[in-house]
Amino acid sequence: MGFSEEKKEACGTVCLKYLLFTFNFLFWLAGGVVMAVGVWTLVQKSDYISLLPSKTYAASAYILVLAGVIVMVTGVLGCCATFKEQRRLLRVYFVLLLCIFLLEILAGVLAYIYYQQLNEELKQSLRETMIQKYQQKTHEHITKAVDKLQQEFKCCGSNSSSDWKGSIWIRSNSSKSRAVPDSCCKTPTELCGKREHPSNIYKVEGGCITKLEKFILEHLKIIGAVGVGIACVQIIGMVFTCCLYRSLKAEPY
Repeated sequence: MGFSEEKKEACGTVCLKYLLFTFNFLFWLAGGVVMAVGVWTLVQKSDYISLLPSKTYAASAYILVLAGVIVMVTGVLGCCATFKEQRRLLRVYFVLLLCIFLLEILAGVLAYIYYQQLNEELKQSLRETMIQKYQQKTHEHITKAVDKLQQEFKCCGSNSSSDWKGSIWIRSNSSKSRAVPDSCCKTPTELCGKREHPSNIYKVEGGCITKLEKFILEHLKIIGAVGVGIACVQIIGMVFTCCLYRSLKAEPY
């Protein structure tokens, strides 16, 4: 009987090892996905981030990058701990899983908080940013971001093209009598912004605020979904780790 029970325990331990190894491989791949989403948000959409007064959106992306790196390192450590059957390594692995879990919860909370305050922030800041900083010498990155925003989203002005009437640049001689920036034009050419007609420039209801808000909300949902998905997988991994830890004999000191 004793031999049979020991054999069952050994078989159970082997099954747990391979389950945990499979989990760690998938977890490592998931870490790459998490990091890629964070890096993509920061690199590809960095211009839009500069138009936001709050750094919460960028902070969520940075947390995802950090979590992704730790996940990939943890996946390798988990494989080592599993095959070497070392309880100490399993303890370290479990703690790292817990830390990643908390990081992802933090990213999710930040994304949710920003989701709640996004509309009000954009209304208060985007128009002021456009009319005060566009084509100003110390704000080249804002000019680049606004031009990209208006061309990619096919919009003009914060709420409408009439917002540009209050622009410091439009009211100066350097605008060369333009009514709106050339990036408002459906076919951008030099000085095309002089002609403020619906056939020439984008006249979108709600302006760029509506478009930018929709874009950011969609990306916050992606960040949130990735975080929640990985967190759910981690819970399974922590359960497997606890089971394997308990099945292993204590190490002699």
